[in-house]
Amino acid sequence: MKKSQISLKEFKALFPYLARYRTQYIVGIICLVVVDAAQIAIPQFLRIAIDMISSGGFELKQIIILALWMIGIMALVSFGRFLWRFFIHGSSRRIEAQLREDLFNHLTKLSWDFYQKNKIGDLMARSINDLHAVRMSIGMGLVALFDFVFMAGAILIIIFIQDANSALYSIIPLPLVTALILIFGSMVGRKFRTSQEAYSKMSERTQETFAGINVVKSFVKEWWFIKKFADSNDDYKEANMALVRLFGFFFPFISLISGLTILIMIAIGGVRVINGDMTPGSLVAMFRYLSMLIWPLLGAGFMVNMIQRGSVSLGRINEIMNTEPSIRDQVTDNREPGEGKSSRQYDQISNSNSQPPAIEIQDLCFSYNDQTVLENISLTVNRGQWLGVMGKTGAGKSTLIKTFMRLLDPPSGSVRVFSLDVRDWPLEELRRLFAVSPQDSYLFSDTIAKNIIYGLTEENTSYPENSQNNLIKAIELASLGKDLDNFQHGKDTLVGERGLTLSGGQKQRTAAARAFIMDSEFLVLDDSFSAVDNETEVKILNALWNERKGRTTIIISHRVSTLKYADNILVLDKGKILEYGSPSQLICAGGFYSRMAAFQSLESSDLKNGMEIING
Repeated sequence: MKKSQISLKEFKALFPYLARYRTQYIVGIICLVVVDAAQIAIPQFLRIAIDMISSGGFELKQIIILALWMIGIMALVSFGRFLWRFFIHGSSRRIEAQLREDLFNHLTKLSWDFYQKNKIGDLMARSINDLHAVRMSIGMGLVALFDFVFMAGAILIIIFIQDANSALYSIIPLPLVTALILIFGSMVGRKFRTSQEAYSKMSERTQETFAGINVVKSFVKEWWFIKKFADSNDDYKEANMALVRLFGFFFPFISLISGLTILIMIAIGGVRVINGDMTPGSLVAMFRYLSMLIWPLLGAGFMVNMIQRGSVSLGRINEIMNTEPSIRDQVTDNREPGEGKSSRQYDQISNSNSQPPAIEIQDLCFSYNDQTVLENISLTVNRGQWLGVMGKTGAGKSTLIKTFMRLLDPPSGSVRVFSLDVRDWPLEELRRLFAVSPQDSYLFSDTIAKNIIYGLTEENTSYPENSQNNLIKAIELASLGKDLDNFQHGKDTLVGERGLTLSGGQKQRTAAARAFIMDSEFLVLDDSFSAVDNETEVKILNALWNERKGRTTIIISHRVSTLKYADNILVLDKGKILEYGSPSQLICAGGFYSRMAAFQSLESSDLKNGMEIING
């Protein structure tokens, strides 16, 4: 993703969220203003009390009344401070939660190519660290802004009203503070972006290491990844230390300047009190106001810091939110996505005797980054047929299957499902027709049962009541029953992240059961049994052959024994059709399929003879 410029324009994206909580923000700001006004009133009571005491003509009752007023005002300050924190900070946290949810929802809608270009660690950093910075900018940053504008403005007005001459000399250092704030803000923005990018890289390194921990350990490369992480960690530390050094200079310097204002007031005000031009109470009140002015000035620094951080982080989030899915529903004839002819077409097919081709491919060409992957592919798969796909690694097998479901977008008119261009199908409806058991057998950190019923539609996922029979059936089809019997908790056994606690074959069969339970119009087995022994694979395929009469099955495999169930077999080579026909036709043709069949038959024979020798 490209880097965006630091700009307050990024906050436009938050307007809908702020509008949703505008009442809470308004109430919180009112409470904040009341608290600031109450705090500003306290020095006036001090002024009255000291002037009364210094004059010598006062009664204890008068001092007690003033003290009670001050106690009441301080109680108001405490209660008001609770309210503005509740409304402002509470709203900022709710917005953060809603924004995180919207970001997650948007990420699930982005297409496959987006995740090829962006690393998961970076996306996680934006979803956590950057959103925290956004929350601070619309929470404490907003508070610091109002304190700076209202409190600092009110204090300056009051001290000029009380004694303009003393106030005029005392604020001489303040223009320097304004200049520092402007410089500080621009520097913070740049350094914080560097810090966030360093955090993203560290997150990427961490996620990558632990996702491939088995590979790390098997190659004894822990030391190498520890070094890489240490380098990323050092980069993040240095980026943060640059910010720390900036803060370490700015805030003490602001405190120094604020102290100079008090020093000037002591010199000028003290002389005026001696000369009788100012009362002692007024001087104490002025001291108090100048001390109170320190926070708005420091708050201005906090405000600039948090708003700049929020702008940088929101810019990084907006980069994602402004990214449109490269594959999305096509809206035609003034219809909303998901509405119209695709649903009616499938219903008519399901309820009629006419059987249009399940899949039609016409001159399909597809490229990745100008590199041709599929070239002039044309074939027809009738409903209920089994299609086998074979080819060398990189031949384009998985790419071809992905075009059926628009995980990759084929050219218009090149791929049709039930006589309708896949680009005219609503994505949800099209993909619901397919149940896929992919190569990588990805499992979630949950029970085996929950991993299997994951593919069911929402209304059917109330395991165990409504899904029990379907679950048992899917387990039987995948020949997973004996394995579950050996587990202490059976189908309720928890699997580790990505199925770490299961063997390769168990993971593949669990993923296959997840596809079987959907009972979809199309079943795609993408090299799903590479880690399963031949005997178990034959058992699974025989069960599927009997179970899926009248529905279409697509099998990608390197095993001839697997593809023998197919009505037709497509052999791909460098994205082109090398052979196409029934298993018997391809055996007789003497081409790639025939040679693979002979080679695998020889391998199987040698293995059998070897086992006989071993067994004596």
